[in-house]
Amino acid sequence: MATAFADQFFRPVPAGLRRPPAALKPAGTFLLLRRPPAGPVTRSAGPRRGCAAKSESVEKVGADLKDLVEFLYADLPHLFDEQGIDRTMYDDRVRFRDPITRHDTIDGYLFNIRLLKLLFRPDFYLHHVRQTGPNEITTRWTMVMRFTLLPWQPELLFTGTSVMGVNPLTKKFCSHVDLWDSIQNNDYFSLEGLIDVLKQLRIYKTPDLETPKYLILKRTANYEIRKYEPFVVVETEGDKLSGSSGFNNVAGYIFGKNSSSEKIPMTTPVFTQAVDDKLSKVSIQIVLPMDKDLGTLPSPSAEAVNLRKVEGGIAAVTKFSGKPSEEIVLNKERALRSAILKDGLSPQQGCLLARYNDPGSTNSFVMRNEVLIWLNDFTLE
Repeated sequence: MATAFADQFFRPVPAGLRRPPAALKPAGTFLLLRRPPAGPVTRSAGPRRGCAAKSESVEKVGADLKDLVEFLYADLPHLFDEQGIDRTMYDDRVRFRDPITRHDTIDGYLFNIRLLKLLFRPDFYLHHVRQTGPNEITTRWTMVMRFTLLPWQPELLFTGTSVMGVNPLTKKFCSHVDLWDSIQNNDYFSLEGLIDVLKQLRIYKTPDLETPKYLILKRTANYEIRKYEPFVVVETEGDKLSGSSGFNNVAGYIFGKNSSSEKIPMTTPVFTQAVDDKLSKVSIQIVLPMDKDLGTLPSPSAEAVNLRKVEGGIAAVTKFSGKPSEEIVLNKERALRSAILKDGLSPQQGCLLARYNDPGSTNSFVMRNEVLIWLNDFTLE
C-alpha cells in the first residue's frame, strides 16, 4: 500500500557513508468505501505474484480465503494506529515488494510502517478486498502522506492494488506486492516509480480554507479521479474560463450583500464552469461552507446572483501551476479529455477551472490550479 518506499530513503547506512486537502480525515484515519462479496473474482490475465503452490481444490481454498478476506476488512483499519496489523497472520519469511522498496521478513515490513507513521502522517483508504485466485487476495486502496521533513510538507498520493499470496499450508500471507496506478513498470527497482515520488515533492500553495470534500479514488500518470460530496455554490454569469467577470458579485454575497446581511466565511477554490466546449455559457462560482445548505442560506440581494446545490459525483482532475491563461486552460482541458477517452471513460460536456489562490498575492510558480471534467460513469476495479 505504498507503505514501503520510505525505507528506500531512510534505511540505516553503515558509518562513513552517509526519501495537499482535499478533504482528508486526520492522520491515521481509515475509510471503508464498500464491501463487495468475498467470493472469487476473475481478473485480467497477467503474471501472478503469489508464493504458494497450486491448491488441490480451488473450491476448498476459496472457502478458506473468505475468512482471510473478512480478516483484511477488520485488520487493515489498524494499519497506522497504535494497535497495528496482526503479524501472526503473516509468515515470518514473507516477500514484500513495491516499485522502489523490498523486504523479505515481517519485521522489516512492520519497521517500515512505523517509519511512515513517524515521518508522513499517512491516511489509508480501503476500497475493496477480493479473492482473485486460488491462493491470492487483492486489495484496492488510496494512500495519502504528507512529507513533514520538507518545509512546504508536500502531499504524496498513491493509489493501486496489493496482491497478497496465501500459503495453503499455513493459511497465512506469504507475499505482498504493491502495484501503483501511476506507473507502468511496477517491478523492483523501478526508476519510473522513483521519478513518480520525486515529482510529487514540488510546491503547491493551498490556502488554509475549507474546500469541497472529496476522496481520490485513483491517480494515474496524467490525472486523478475524485469522488466529490455535494456542495453549494453562489454563482453568476462569467465571460470566460480564465476570466474574473462576475467575481465581485458573488464575493459581495458572502461579504453581506444578502437578505440577512450575513457575512459568510471564504472558501477555496473559485470555480469557473463552461457547459460545453463552445463556451456558450460560462459561470463563476464561490463554494459555500460545507455546513450551509439551501434551506438555511440567506437569499442574494443581487438579481443576477443565484444559489445552487452541486450534487457531487465523479470527476477527472488535472493539476497545474502558473497563471491560468485561457489558452493554457483550454489546452489542459483538451489533454485531460483525450486522456480519459483513451482510458475508456465517459466524460460529460464542459469543464471547470478551479483556482485556489489570490493571484495578486501568490507567486505564480506555487499557484494551485485544476481543470475538472465530470464523468458519466465510473467503476473502481
